[in-house]
Amino acid sequence: MPAFLLEVGTEELPAGFLSDAIVQWRSRIPESLKTHNLPEAVVEVYGTPRRLAVLITGLPSQQADREEEIKGPPAQAAFKDGQPTKAAIGFASKQGVDISALEIRPTEKGDFVFVNKQIPGRPIADILTELVPQWVWNLEGKRLMRWGHGDGRFSRPIRTLVTLLDGEILPLQLENGAKIVKSDRLSRTHRVLHPEPVSIDHATEYVKTLASGYVNVPPENRAEIIIEQVKAAAEKLGGYTPIYPDLLAEVVNLVEYPTAVIGQFEEEFLNLPKEVITEVMVSHQRYFPVFKNADCQELLPNFITISNGDPAKSDIIAVGNARVIRARLADGRFFYKADLAKPLESYLPQLEKVTFQEDLGSVRAKVERIVKNAEKITTQLQLNPDKIQNIQRSALLCKADLVTQMVYEFPELQGIMGEKYALANGENPEIAKAIFEHYLPRNADDIFPQTLTGQIVGLADRLDTLVSIFGLGLIPSGSSDPFALRRAANAIINITWLANLQINLSTLLEQIATDFATTFNKDAKSLIKRLQEFFLQRIRTLLQDEKQIDYDLVNAVLGENDPEYTERALTDLLDVRDRALYLQQIRKDGTLDKIYETVNRSTRLAAQGNLDFQTLEPQPLINPQLFQKKSESAFYNALLELVPQTQAAQQNRDYQLLVTALAKIAPTVSTFFDGEDSVLVMDANPDIKQNRLNLLGLLRNHARVLADFGAIVKNL
Repeated sequence: MPAFLLEVGTEELPAGFLSDAIVQWRSRIPESLKTHNLPEAVVEVYGTPRRLAVLITGLPSQQADREEEIKGPPAQAAFKDGQPTKAAIGFASKQGVDISALEIRPTEKGDFVFVNKQIPGRPIADILTELVPQWVWNLEGKRLMRWGHGDGRFSRPIRTLVTLLDGEILPLQLENGAKIVKSDRLSRTHRVLHPEPVSIDHATEYVKTLASGYVNVPPENRAEIIIEQVKAAAEKLGGYTPIYPDLLAEVVNLVEYPTAVIGQFEEEFLNLPKEVITEVMVSHQRYFPVFKNADCQELLPNFITISNGDPAKSDIIAVGNARVIRARLADGRFFYKADLAKPLESYLPQLEKVTFQEDLGSVRAKVERIVKNAEKITTQLQLNPDKIQNIQRSALLCKADLVTQMVYEFPELQGIMGEKYALANGENPEIAKAIFEHYLPRNADDIFPQTLTGQIVGLADRLDTLVSIFGLGLIPSGSSDPFALRRAANAIINITWLANLQINLSTLLEQIATDFATTFNKDAKSLIKRLQEFFLQRIRTLLQDEKQIDYDLVNAVLGENDPEYTERALTDLLDVRDRALYLQQIRKDGTLDKIYETVNRSTRLAAQGNLDFQTLEPQPLINPQLFQKKSESAFYNALLELVPQTQAAQQNRDYQLLVTALAKIAPTVSTFFDGEDSVLVMDANPDIKQNRLNLLGLLRNHARVLADFGAIVKNL
């Protein structure tokens, strides 16, 4: 079966674009082949800094013939008195068939004319000639370029084009205005080690041929080589180097023939905080730092860089890289000494000159709001005065390092340097740690704050951002979330869950939103509502995606358009988490099945009554004088026994007590419905009917302490 090779040779591609382009082609090319009835093809995508390539094997020489059903005009318009009209004749002519081939078939919109048309398969060469330009020009990315006078856009100028169908060149060209790149079998190889192009004899020889020119085209191969060489280099130095995933992914796309090179710098630079050194190496120079051992606490005065040059000149390459990092570390040392020359608190006035958001003022103003938010949280948690004092101090200093010289030069060190400077200034270690921790988690894979002070300041900061940005009407929509508000809300919820913080989020949102509305002349009521809806959606998403709770059980604890459950969820985030996890547990162990039918049936019937959702006590509500069957008395007595169990479950958040009691009452309720002493709930006597509906309503209300059983799907 034919194999097809496409290689787009370019100027040096940005690593980020190359990575994204490989992902796009791996998804889009198989899909486009499937659309053209070529689903069995095997697609392998390759990329280096100077090329993007795809090898497709398992292609047929020609598409299979296929039959296609084509819908025509309505039968009423196509035929009059059994004779074809102009509409039918025109349709048949367009499809290249005789009138006799037309068929009338019923549809939802009436009878229509159809034709089954035999479509012969096209040669594979014709299909590929049509698809290749689409694959190339439809790639998406940041800052795509145009050159010449055409409309084609790519990350960098395209210089060569290889298109081989087996061993033959598929005649093709990419046009971009006056610039035309024609297909060939010649591919450029390594700039230094093999400056002359190579000729590819056959599509399947691509990887082997490029390897002969010192180009390792599979990214996975380069990654394996880099990992192996970096580890070997670190062992040679008697140290340890962690493989940073983001750094590895970037370096893989910066080289075609990777070689690990060991460099070194003066030991005096090790007096800098290790975070400064590793930031310079990893984020700015793309070097791998070398630690003394696997705990990654102490650095060696070495680095490992991945060269794309001549391995024989590694010593020269190492000297050049050492010269660069020496200058960067010298800058870092200067910034560090200058920043330490004055206390961290003295930087606060400079925050007035840093804008948080155009309509919201400076970062200094934001700090004041963080301090106030932290105070609201500590009031809820009823913390001791010493803890409150540390939290207030941490909130005041949490952004001060943003205007230090080090963080200005290396923004990724925000919070990290704040902690270092606070400790150097003699601040309480708890305060220093909170300055760093309040940024956590910084991404989906990051750790969470471990200290209560860091947790509270982090919550206060994110609550300010959410309320303020929402207050301006800048609400996330679709995939657009420039202020990372979804991530901020997720962090608030997750920090609360992980630390088991007994906070009332509903009250906090009301207080902070009201303060904001007063200061900025906004409508507090609508702002609070939007924030509540947003947080409910985030709770729903986290329960389903991170806690792996079934969607119907999430609906059962959050309710659907249920104000009581909405308020309950936002008032007690720990409770909504625990109820959801418990429901998932009893679904798995089968306990839910034992109470589901009883509670669900009661819930459905109770909806025909008028009992509220809060009442739990039977005595004021039920009139035993109206009982006609023993099953009613048994139901009533069972409810009396249920009350203390429900109250204990609420107070201790121990829902096993409630479920055990519901399981115990289930046979009694089943007898009420279906036993020999069963009753007709919808009795002709309105008082008896209401009395029975109230019994069911009370059972529903007790079950609602755990969840809305009406939202649970039985056989999910």
